[in-house]
Amino acid sequence: MRFLDLLPAERVRSGLVAHDKAELIDRLATLLASGDDVAVVRDALSARERLGTTGLGRGVAIPHGRSAAVREARAAFVRLATPISFGADDGLPVDLVAALIVPAHFTDQHLTLLAELAELFSDTRVTAALRAAPDDGTLRAELARARGVSLQG
Repeated sequence: MRFLDLLPAERVRSGLVAHDKAELIDRLATLLASGDDVAVVRDALSARERLGTTGLGRGVAIPHGRSAAVREARAAFVRLATPISFGADDGLPVDLVAALIVPAHFTDQHLTLLAELAELFSDTRVTAALRAAPDDGTLRAELARARGVSLQG
C-alpha cells in the first residue's frame, strides 16, 4: 500500500486556511473522516502530536495517528494558504501537510507509509513543485509524478 493508494482526489486541498496547529488538526480530521468518526480521527492525530511534533522541517509536516475504531487506512494532503507554526525542529512554519489515519493493528504499514513520505519530502524538487501547483488536481498529479505513478481519470 502506497500513500497515493489512500489519497482520493477529494482529500487533496490547495490553499487550505488554518490559523494554527489545532485548527489544522481539526480540518485534517474532517478531511480524513469516514462517516461519523471525525472525533476519533481528531483524537488520534492530537494524541500523536502530544507525544512530539510531526513537523519534519523544511515546511513539511506529517500528522498521523492510529485508532482501533478506524477500519481502513486513509490519507489527506493539503497545502496551506499561509504557513503556520508547527513546532518543527528547524523552526520553520509548515505549508505542506500529509496526514494519515490507520487502524491500530497497521503498525508495519503505518511505518512504511511514514518512511515513504519522509523520503518523498526530502526531495526539494518535489516540495518546490507542490508549492507551485496552482490547484488541487495539479497538486495530486505532482504527488503522483514524484512517486512515478500515472493517475487515471
